[in-house]
Parts: sequence; structure tokens; C-alpha cells
Amino acid sequence: MSPVTKWLGTALQGLRTFAYGADGPRPKVGVALGGGFARGIAHIGVLRVLEENDIPVDFIAGTSVGALVAAAYASGTTLDAMAEQGSATRFRDFGRWTLSRMGMASNAPLDDFLHRFTTANNFSQMKIPLSIVATDLISGQSVHFTQGEISPALRASCAYPGLFLPVQHHGFLTEQVPAPAVRELGAGLVISVHLEPGLLDSKPRNTIEVISRSFSIIQTVANQPWRGLTDVLIEPDVHHVLWDEFVKTPQLIAAGADACYGALPKIKHLLARAGERLLRARLSRSTPEEL
Repeated sequence: MSPVTKWLGTALQGLRTFAYGADGPRPKVGVALGGGFARGIAHIGVLRVLEENDIPVDFIAGTSVGALVAAAYASGTTLDAMAEQGSATRFRDFGRWTLSRMGMASNAPLDDFLHRFTTANNFSQMKIPLSIVATDLISGQSVHFTQGEISPALRASCAYPGLFLPVQHHGFLTEQVPAPAVRELGAGLVISVHLEPGLLDSKPRNTIEVISRSFSIIQTVANQPWRGLTDVLIEPDVHHVLWDEFVKTPQLIAAGADACYGALPKIKHLLARAGERLLRARLSRSTPEEL
């Protein structure tokens, strides 16, 4: 067998190996989880479907509740444990009412809440590279936390403007879905999970909902650069769930799973297409003797 024939045979086998699911070259996958209070429980359903279908998560980033889910997942917490905690969550678990000119509540309880999922304290202890996103209220720029202690970054990301006291930085203002953050970590394929805002066809029940809907309206009409950095957009049908309806955990997880199932064909197609490009590039740099 000539060297060229052998090289072509190896190349063909490489393409077949990738096509049939064995380990092969592929882009690094980043998952960006958006904010949404209780609606963020839908992220669990999305991650579960990715796991069940062997879609790798090489990087993960989160904003607000997405940051909490991302931190728990990156630390190695099981999705079942996260789902169990979701059903039991109440406002007192992550917030404490207070009187202040800067907000109506403190999210200091988040320090203890995070440790219900993991004993990890530092980004260096994460099993998956993690980025937590917040906004600098002075510069108006996004801040991507990737090192140091997790709790201060999480509290900053979850500091919903007008509700929670700011913690040096504030919540989701610049990146409702942190696609830029996972790109920055090194993702070649970005899966973004965007959670629709709460009910917009009924009157708000309280000040919190007035604030929430105001931001939702602003973000609906504003430019959203994160969309341009997203390869696959997943939008669970959770618009009917109110910000504090943690009791709807089973429905939220199901909604996340359903939305992810709908996106699976595109995810697999993009992984395969990008993997073939990487394989061809690798082969083009190789000689028959190297193969």
C-alpha cells in the first residue's frame, strides 16, 4: 500500500470515527445561562438533556440565577440535588428584607445558600471553568469573574437593581445572557439559554414586579450583543411563571428539557460540521509519514 493511499484511508477512517460518535476533534462548548429568578430552574432541564445526549460542557457562565446554577454545576453538584433544592427554595434562602436607600433587601444569605450545593469557595476549585457576570455601576461595563472567591461574585451577579443592595457591582444589566463570557473563556460553540420575562398581560402585584417588568421592556427593545455571539439559542417556555414561583420546579425543569430537545438537532449538526473542519485542518497539516 502506497503512503498516499494509506494516508487517504486514515483520513476517511477519521471522518467515520467522528461521524459515529467516537472521540474526535470538536469545538469547545460553552453554555451561557441567563437570569430570571425562579424561572432559572429551567436551566436544570437544559443541562439534563445535554448530559443525557453526551453534549459536552467545556465552559459555563451565568448571570443572576444563571450564575447560581452555573456555579453549582461547575462544582460537580448533581442535577437531581439541584432540582430537590429548587422545589424547597423560598425568598428567605437568598434574600433578607432591609431598609436602605440603595435597595429593599440584602442578598447576604446567598453565601450560605451556595454551600447547600458545594463546599467549594474559590473559582480554582471548579471542575468546569466558570465565569460569573455582573455590571460595574460606575463604568457601565460588564465584569467577568473567573478567579478568586465565588460568593462575592455570585452576590454581585444576583444583585437585582432596585431590589437588592449593590455589592460593588450589580446584576444582569449588560449581559442578560453571558454569551460573551463563555466566548472569552474559549468556547467555539456557544449555547445560550434565555428566559422569557414574567407575565406582561396582567397588572404587577408589587414593586418588585414593577421593577422586573420595566427592565424586561427595556431589554426587549434594546440592542442585545449577546445574541450575535450565540450559536444555539434555547428559550424555554416559562413566561407564565412569576419570579417567586419556586413551587413550579417540576414544570420549569420540564420546560427547559423540552426546549433543549428542540435544539438538539442543531447542536449536533454544528458539532459535527465544526468537528469535520477541525479534522480536515489537522489532516492538512499532517504528512502521510506522520499518519
